[in-house]
Amino acid sequence: MPVSERLSRLGSGVFARNDRRKEAYRQRRMESAAPLPELLDLSLGSTDLQPPPAALEAIAAALGRPESASYCLHASTLPFREAVAAWAERRFGTRVDPETEVLLLVGSQEGTAHLPLAVLDPGDAALLLDPYYPSHMGGLHLASARPVLLPLQADQGWRPVFERVSDTDWQELKLMVLGFPHNPTATTGEQAWIDAAVERALRHDVVLAHDNPYVDLALEGEAPALLRNPAWGACGIEFFSFSKSWCLGGYRLAFAIGAEWLITALRQLKGVVDFNQSLALQAGAIAAIEQAPDWPARLREVYRDRRDRMSAALDAAGWAVPRPSMALYLWLPVPKAARERGLDSEAFAAALLEGTGVCLTPGNGFGPGGEGWQRLALVHPADDLEAGAARMGAWLAAL
Repeated sequence: MPVSERLSRLGSGVFARNDRRKEAYRQRRMESAAPLPELLDLSLGSTDLQPPPAALEAIAAALGRPESASYCLHASTLPFREAVAAWAERRFGTRVDPETEVLLLVGSQEGTAHLPLAVLDPGDAALLLDPYYPSHMGGLHLASARPVLLPLQADQGWRPVFERVSDTDWQELKLMVLGFPHNPTATTGEQAWIDAAVERALRHDVVLAHDNPYVDLALEGEAPALLRNPAWGACGIEFFSFSKSWCLGGYRLAFAIGAEWLITALRQLKGVVDFNQSLALQAGAIAAIEQAPDWPARLREVYRDRRDRMSAALDAAGWAVPRPSMALYLWLPVPKAARERGLDSEAFAAALLEGTGVCLTPGNGFGPGGEGWQRLALVHPADDLEAGAARMGAWLAAL
């Protein structure tokens, strides 16, 4: 049966391809006569760390209330939106109107993928960083938009150089999608980069979307934010998530703060796509930001230890890796020995999994600029990570 052209442009997605490889490895391990190492999945930013008890207790307490099982329309999210507005003022010193400038999301990925449908017409141009997070490109494909890629380079600290975008492209752009701290390169970034993007957005009448789920996970320096720029309400929208800072990834809780007209547009689109998360889950989110504001700081110390120990273990195993300024990921160049054997990032990830049972995400899944790299998620205890580094080191030595 036929499918839409936009669906064919989406492709299978790097996480889906990895999922099939992981399942094939598990099956091979079950059927193999010789013992194979247990799968060590470092491919997803799905942490093993737990949410704050206050959040789980609030969810549990609300689950038995009849309203928690009902559809939740926008008006019922007001307590959540008020808590978010208070958080924004504490976190950034920025006043936000909970009625018109805040929107509950079913995960920030849902928001970034749907926004292009709300602000772009088919054929409109949108700027993406390269490497980019897959939902950013996916949203453009769904909207039948034209991507304009801004390459980020390691030797320039993954800084966006907006002068590389041609004058013609600036005149045609309708949307610009950034995200610092940056996934996948694990670069915290600088406020000056976001401020420069705001200036460009205002000059060229471009919507600026800033995907910021890692705002609390900078290990060096302070994470940038669109909300720190006083002109945020004139051109932009920023996406935040409970998945990373409060370990609530599976609960799919996030929110957008933005210009009133952008929030209204995204809300209108969501009105024909989904309802909101249960009031019980919203209660957990409110408890997280009100009763556990120190949770992200606790996480940072865990991730700092994991980053340092895993980087040292990989260095000792012969895989020299940059030490990132952001928690949760390492962004690893494909080793020279693998490149000399003709392995691109996808082939390297597949071979590494087959040979070691360790699953990474190939960098080409994050765009052309990710080719030659691997993303490793620090989502297991440090001892397990070091054991995985030893497996990978032995395999690389055999190359």
